[in-house]
Order: sequence, then structure tokens, then C-alpha cells
Amino acid sequence: MDSSRLFRTSGTAIATAAMLISGCALGSASPRATAAARAYDTGDGRSSGFPGFESFGAGSAEGAEGPESPPAARHDNARTLAPLPAALPPALRRYYAQKLTWHSCGTSGTSGFECATLMAPLDYDHPREADDLKLAVSRKKATGAGHAKRLGSLMVNPGGPGGSAVGYLQHYAGIGYPAAVRAHYDMVAMDPRGVAGSEPVTCLSDTEMDRYTEVDQTPDNATETAELVDAYTKFADGCAARAGKLLGHVSTIEAARDMDVLRAALDDDKLTYVGASYGTFLGATYAGLFPSRVGRLVLDGALDPSLGSEQINRDQTAGFQTAFASFAEDCTRRKDCPLGPSADRAGDRLAEFFAKTDATPLATGKSRKLTESLATTGVISAMYDEAAWGLLRNALKAAFAGDGAPLLKLSDAYYERDRHGSYQNLMYANAAVNCLDLPPAFRSPSEVREAVPAFRKASPVFGTALAWAALTCGYWSVPATGAPHRIPAAGAAPILVVGTTRDPATPYGWARSLASQLSSGRLLTYEGDGHTAYTRGSTCIDKAINTYLLTSTPPPAGQRCSS
Repeated sequence: MDSSRLFRTSGTAIATAAMLISGCALGSASPRATAAARAYDTGDGRSSGFPGFESFGAGSAEGAEGPESPPAARHDNARTLAPLPAALPPALRRYYAQKLTWHSCGTSGTSGFECATLMAPLDYDHPREADDLKLAVSRKKATGAGHAKRLGSLMVNPGGPGGSAVGYLQHYAGIGYPAAVRAHYDMVAMDPRGVAGSEPVTCLSDTEMDRYTEVDQTPDNATETAELVDAYTKFADGCAARAGKLLGHVSTIEAARDMDVLRAALDDDKLTYVGASYGTFLGATYAGLFPSRVGRLVLDGALDPSLGSEQINRDQTAGFQTAFASFAEDCTRRKDCPLGPSADRAGDRLAEFFAKTDATPLATGKSRKLTESLATTGVISAMYDEAAWGLLRNALKAAFAGDGAPLLKLSDAYYERDRHGSYQNLMYANAAVNCLDLPPAFRSPSEVREAVPAFRKASPVFGTALAWAALTCGYWSVPATGAPHRIPAAGAAPILVVGTTRDPATPYGWARSLASQLSSGRLLTYEGDGHTAYTRGSTCIDKAINTYLLTSTPPPAGQRCSS
């Protein structure tokens, strides 16, 4: 996948930004976002963005049209992901036979969590003990008393690629998932290879990363184009130098195989799993490789694995335009909307602001200024969850008055830059996984220029920037090992695919497409805004998913929820 594809679970990054900006909880935010704000009251962010806006894709016209658009039919020429042989190769037996050694762990304000280390081969085709990877695992045992029958382990992944599943478990899922689910399941998470606690990929120093995020994402001349290409090249070279041979072994297929090793180490016959955003691609890949080991899989904010990088990026570009239109309609109904009283003109006003910031970056009260790229990232970050729209209104109001600090804080949260100027490894892992999973969308500036009109058609506001962001993997040092593919997972138990009609990051059409590819796919639709649906405040969605997790009964075919 192109490294301009970032899928993230909503709530955590924006809730963190809320804490940074206001110093208090989100107030009227969704239950999930508010819980995440409390959990992430550390000053850290969760994110990635410009340059190489790390998106797994983009919502195309088909994806953004919502429930009336036909299921995506763009996977006709894609290959099919075939299951792995049922017989376990002798060289892998020692991994599947390992026993986890658990110890108490967790962060301030959390309790009841245990951690362990899972060993996995760097290369599944040529496992060597000297190359083994140490993968971070955490769990919180089922909370139910004797009357609550333990149903096994429930593995969770918040997306990214590059989001820490262990962090998500300890800060949210292990304490914030519905009580009935936590009563019956041991809640489990593993940081995928290359991510956070599992042999993290690094690429740049913090100072270098600051410069990288500030580079002009909409080059106007040959000099600015050369500067952007140089930034992408230095980023790629830094990853190659610091990550070494791990850089060629952080694919989604390898991460899915690690999940099966963990399943065995947990002594579970089948995998029960909730994956959000990119986590849906990880879960669907597991189902494709191990269909007979599928238990209850929830894929929320689904990706379409049959699409190529350029289509994916263009799709998500339209998805963010759809989300911005919803924000603009809400904003312009308010007297204090900085975009004016007309929703039709809101995009023009934002584009004018971006252009002015491109020419003259805004002061922030610190040495760093708000460049156009940072401003764009800040705006896009708030598209993931409508609970952040109030933050964005206030940040834009300040920016229009000459103060770029609030919008910079939104951008920093999205990049996972903390208040001390340190970056987590999300951006690096995101690029490493994406660039390995699919060939790049573009390989040269000339290819980007040819594609800009189509991207601008998808989004007049964000199209140019997102088209150039899709060039990131064009300079990657490790050739892609993956390609677009369909995932039928023939023989798997029913798999629940969840799509939100106005999801900015994983457009609804992708959920429809994935559900149609999976032989046992069942589509559940949330009619609303924001990225992903589970635990976002919809009683209908939560009830359907909880029932499926607790009884294996999926919702009726075609079920739709609006509240």
C-alpha cells in the first residue's frame, strides 16, 4: 500500500488534541472520544499526515455516494488471496508451541493488565532463530464472575497501520468496551511487527521529522517540487538505514500470520477479533489465510483490498471531501462559523486560507510556524470524528485571526508529536507497511501532475495535497511484496463488516465491496458521520455487534442503524 494511506481509529487522536487545546475533557464528545480523552491525558498525540499523508486510501465518488451507490466492482481483475496449507510446516512448530510468560503491566491510571512477549520469525518462508522478532502482547482477563461464561480471547486492533494495539487496549478497549463483552472475554492486543513495542521501525530524528512535516505539499514550481521529492527520498533512506532487513518483513500478510501464532499461544481454537480501519484489512487477511480458524470477526470501517494505490488514494480524497461537506453544513448554521454563512462557499474560504498560509505561514507563539501542510493536516485530523468539529471551528477562528497555535496542536496530535517535540513511530510504521503492501500510486512528479485534475475533482479542497502525498512510496527502497487482491475466505464462519455512510477515511463503498467479496460477509450499516461505528454512541450498532460477539448471531442481512 502507498504510504499516503492512513487508517486510524477515531477518538484517540482528536481526544488528545482536545486535551492539548482546552486542558479538559471533550464535554459533548461521543462516549468513545471522551473516554479516549481521559485515557490519553498525557499530552501525546496519535497520528500521521503530511507529507505522505498516511492514508490507506481515499473515498472515491463511488465510496462517498453512500448507501445508494452499488457495491464496488473494481476487483474483477484482482487476484485472490488463497488460504495457507492446513498442515503446519515443521520449521514453524516451535513458534506455535510457545507458552507466554505473563507479568503485571500498564500505565498510570490503569490496572489489571498483563504483558508478555511473543516470538515470531522475521521471514516465515525461511525462519531463523537468530532473526526472531519479539512482539509485545497485553491482555486483561475476563471480568465476569462465575455466572459469566468465558468465551476465550478477543483480540483488538485500532488501525493505522502503525497504531499501537497494546496502547489501545490499555487506554481504551480493556476498560471502555461494553461491560458484557469484557465480562466474557479476555481482552487481548498485540502490537504488529514494526509498531510501538514490537521491534518499532524508525526513520528520522525528531528534528528531521519536524522539517518533514513542514515541507510544502502543493509545489508551485520546480524548486518546491524538488524540495518535496528530496523530503520523500530522505524519509525513505532514513527508514532503510535505521530499520534494516525488518523493512522488508512488515507486511500485513506477515502480521496476520503473527496473529495466528498468538491465537495458538493463547490456546484458542479460533480467532475472535475486532479490527477498526486498517485493522479490518488485517482481520480480513487473517480470514483469507486461515478461514477454518475464523471465530467471530468484526471489521469496522472496512477497507477494500482489491483496489490499487492510486484508486485508493483518490477514493479517500473524496471521502474527506464528503466529511468536510458535513462539517461545513454544521458550521455554517452557527453564528460564529469562521467559514461564513454559506456551506457552498465554505470550501472556497478554506482553500483561500490554505493559499495564504502557503505564502505566509502563521505565527504560533513558538519557533515553529503553521505552514500550509501543517494547516491541512490539522483540518483533516478533525474530519475523523464529528466530536472534533467544535475544536476545528475554534482553531480556524484563531487561524483566520492570525494565531496558528490551535490548528498546529491538531496537526501535532495527528502526527503523534507530543508537547516535548518527540514523535512516536506511527508515521514510520505506517509508511513501512503501506509501501510493502502495494506498489506505489505514483513514481514521479510528472505522474502526479497528470493525476491532480482527477484528485481535485474528488476534492477541490484537499485534492492537490493528497495527490502529491501519494508520491511517498515512489522513493521507497524495498520493492512492494503485495498487490491488489480479493479475499473470499471460503468456508469461514460469518464475518461482520461494518460501514459508515459518511466515513472520511474508509468510504462506505469499501465496506460494501469487502462484504461482497467475503463468502460469509454480513454488512452492517451506520448512517452517519465519522470514522468507524462501534462504541461511538449508536445503541443500534453496539447492540448488533455485542450480540454477534456474545452469541455468534450476526445481524439480519441489510440492517441499517441511524442512532
